[in-house]
Amino acid sequence: MANYYLDTPHYKYHLQHPLMRRIVELKERNFADRDAYDYAPVDFDDAMDSYDRVLETVGEICAEIIAPNAESVDHDGPTLANGHVTYASGTQINLDAIRKAGLMGMAMPRRYNGLNFPVVPYIMAADMVSRADAGFENIWGLQDCAETLYEFGNADQHARYIPRVCNGETMSMDLTEPDAGSDLQAVMLKATLDDADGSWRLNGVKRFITNGDSDIHLVLARSEEGTKDGRGLSMFIYDKRNGGVTVRRIENKLGIKGSPTCELVFRNAKAELCGERRLGLIKYVMALMNGARLGIMAQAVGLCEAAYWEGWKYARERKQFGRAIIEFPAVYEMVAMMRARADASRAILYETARFVDVYKALEDISRERKLTPEERTEQKKYSKLADAFTPLGKAMTTEYANANAYDSIQIHGGSGFMKDYACERIYRDARITNIYEGTTQLQVVAAIRHVTTGTYLAQIREYDALSCKPELEHLRSALQDMTAIYEAMVDRILLARNSELLDFHARRLVESAGRCIMGYLLLQQAGDSDIFRRSAEVYVAMGRAAISSAQTFIEGFAPEDLEQYRP
Repeated sequence: MANYYLDTPHYKYHLQHPLMRRIVELKERNFADRDAYDYAPVDFDDAMDSYDRVLETVGEICAEIIAPNAESVDHDGPTLANGHVTYASGTQINLDAIRKAGLMGMAMPRRYNGLNFPVVPYIMAADMVSRADAGFENIWGLQDCAETLYEFGNADQHARYIPRVCNGETMSMDLTEPDAGSDLQAVMLKATLDDADGSWRLNGVKRFITNGDSDIHLVLARSEEGTKDGRGLSMFIYDKRNGGVTVRRIENKLGIKGSPTCELVFRNAKAELCGERRLGLIKYVMALMNGARLGIMAQAVGLCEAAYWEGWKYARERKQFGRAIIEFPAVYEMVAMMRARADASRAILYETARFVDVYKALEDISRERKLTPEERTEQKKYSKLADAFTPLGKAMTTEYANANAYDSIQIHGGSGFMKDYACERIYRDARITNIYEGTTQLQVVAAIRHVTTGTYLAQIREYDALSCKPELEHLRSALQDMTAIYEAMVDRILLARNSELLDFHARRLVESAGRCIMGYLLLQQAGDSDIFRRSAEVYVAMGRAAISSAQTFIEGFAPEDLEQYRP
């Protein structure tokens, strides 16, 4: 029986990372739930065994149900009738399987019927679901909105909504509008307080809403009359049971077709405030988006993996001139690079997830008691690293997903352009990942301050200080050279004291930091397991060439050269 968890040993490697002991300790609060819930772990080993068993179930569902349904879901897609969405039959089958297995609300506390899983195993599940069908991940993965509701909602809202998510109801985040894409400060959906019953009423239009006909919505709306910026926006909870929202249309998209992307019309829709007024964009959406970006990283890694498997299988099976095409250097180079991108992407995904796990767990504990000085220092450290690695990881992994999807089609040749092979769907699905939840360009804007303040360089130094096997010293030496080039490029740009020049070269600097970080992560992994050795070799070689190219460009570029690029 096929199983995506068992056929990819990389998952168990990341699940066994040394930091997991601290993560489980924080998440389980000294295993306080063991007497109240029969499925709660009694110690660390029991918790790890629970993650392992659940992930094996996810792997089986992905390989045996979701992946076989992917092509029909892509072909049929959701339909619209009377203002509401009906999923494709394959999507409904997927949802039924996921619900039956209890895989909704994975990260939510047990008191709400959740599994109380840390971020790492939850993101592993998202990674596998995305490999099976990236469009379905957009429906299943939006359960992550419950984290924002848990973080900022009140106790009554927790009790009423979170168990519904854990029991299988779907969620959406309704942010974008026809005139407010990346610039969410321009949101104009109006929220008006109804004095008669103390509820809020929402009126207006939202566009490009993933899974827009979901059961429970988190809605960004303008609650403060006369305002035009982010300070006038609040977050609201809309319950589909109350009515007032209809789907005007389902977008006809290039990819992820199983996931309904909707235009919504709010007509006096009853809603309730989540958290405090005026903090909708400033605080709550930022938290929501960071979680969503981690989810898109997982989606990108799953697509990287899917594209690799499709390319690798075809290259072994397809024969030309009397031998399998994988024997030709032009092809086996592509396959090796695809494997390296997938492994590097997974490395930064789970490193980021671990950082998020620690700081989120400590943040949750701080709602119950005062943190110790040591815990506050730990929270600050991992919060900063999560803030730095999330945009960097989102930018790098989504670009690699597109590169792998491109190469997978290239390996298939003309056949890859036909709908007979999954690589064609994977290619279309991958294209959105470096656009939604913040384009690569916006991730660079978020990441560049961690270049200029030295966050990335400091972390690279920490990685370099770790022990290295003698047979891998040549890789560490290459990474040290890459780091020196990166540092010199940053110094050169900062010494110019030209903000426009910094913005122009920001992507080159951010990507160079990413290549160093991901190279070091693969070096660590290669020292622990031979399954990463080849990817580490290939990725460092790729990274060294790319950083040298960036160095050549930057060193030959003068501030006045900006003029030739101006419109």
